[in-house]
Amino acid sequence: MTTLTKSSKGAALKAGGEGSGLGMRMYRFLKALPTWVLWGIVILWSVPTVGIFVNSFRTADAQRGTGWWTAFTGGTEGWTINNYVDVLGAEATGGVWNGLLNSFAIAIPATVIPIAIAAFAAYAFAWIDFKGREWLFIVTVSLLAIPLQTALIPLLQMFSGGAHWTIPGLGATLTFIPDLDLSGTVTAVWLTHTGFALPFAIFLLHNYISGLPKDVFESAFIDGASHFTIFWRLVLPLSVPVLAAFAIFQFLWTWNDYLIALTMIGGNREALPATVVIASLAGEFGLREHLLSAGAFIQSFVPLVVFFALQRYFVRGILAGSVKG
Repeated sequence: MTTLTKSSKGAALKAGGEGSGLGMRMYRFLKALPTWVLWGIVILWSVPTVGIFVNSFRTADAQRGTGWWTAFTGGTEGWTINNYVDVLGAEATGGVWNGLLNSFAIAIPATVIPIAIAAFAAYAFAWIDFKGREWLFIVTVSLLAIPLQTALIPLLQMFSGGAHWTIPGLGATLTFIPDLDLSGTVTAVWLTHTGFALPFAIFLLHNYISGLPKDVFESAFIDGASHFTIFWRLVLPLSVPVLAAFAIFQFLWTWNDYLIALTMIGGNREALPATVVIASLAGEFGLREHLLSAGAFIQSFVPLVVFFALQRYFVRGILAGSVKG
C-alpha cells in the first residue's frame, strides 16, 4: 500500500486545484477574506432590520419627519411603546391576535404533514426496490419546476367547486374531487402549501436517507426487521438533522406567506393570517403606516424562536446528501 507524504498530498491538491480554473481562484479569494470583512457584511446586511426595529418605538411624527438614525441624538423625545399597544389592541388592528392564531393553524399542519408524508416516500425511493421507482422519483422531483403562482387560480376553483370533467360527445360528467367548500378557509391554504412542499421535501429527505450506511439496513433485515420497523427505529432517529432543517424552511415559508393566503381566503377576514392582517394596518390612505414596523416584529417573533431553537441542526441538515462516505 502506498502512503502519501505531506509534500505529495500538497502537490496532488495543487494539481487538482489548478485544473478547476476560475472556480478554484474564486474559492481561494473568498477563503482569504479576513474575518472583519465578513463581520462588516453582516453588519451592513443588518442595518435595515435595525432601522425597522428602532422605528417601531418611534411616534408617527418622528418616523415621518426624520430618519431612524436621528433617534439616538434627540433624547427621549419621539420614543413610544404605543405602536405595539395599538398593534395588539383589537380596535386598531382588526384582529392581529386572531391573525396569529390563523397563522399557527396554517403553518403547523403545512409543516408537519409534508414531513410525515415525505419521510415515508423518501425511504421508499431510497431503500425499497419496486417497479418504476426511478421514473416515479424523476416525475416527483420535476414537480419542483412548476411555479406555484400558475396553479393558484385552478386550485381555488377546485377548492370552491371541486374537480369535474365532462366527456366530449357523451355529455357525462366525471367527478374526481367533490365540492368540499374549502374556499375562504385556512384549510385551503395549508393544503396548497402541503402540496407544493412535498416535491422539495421528498428530494431533500431522499438525499439524506439514501446516504445512510447500507450495512445498518442489511443487519436489520437479517434480524428480521420489517421496512416499517427499520423506518421507525433507525431512519427517523438518524434523520433528525434533515427533518429539522426542512421544518425550519417550511415553517418560515408558510408563516410568512401572503399571496397564497390572500388568494385562497379572499374576503373572509376571520380566517386571514397575520401577514395579511398586518399588511392592512396602514389603513385607508396610509394614515397608520407607522404601525407597520411594530407589526412586522410581532409577526417575526415566532419564526425567530423556531429558527434559534432548531439552528443547531440547520447546517447539518442543509448539507444532507452532499458528502458521501
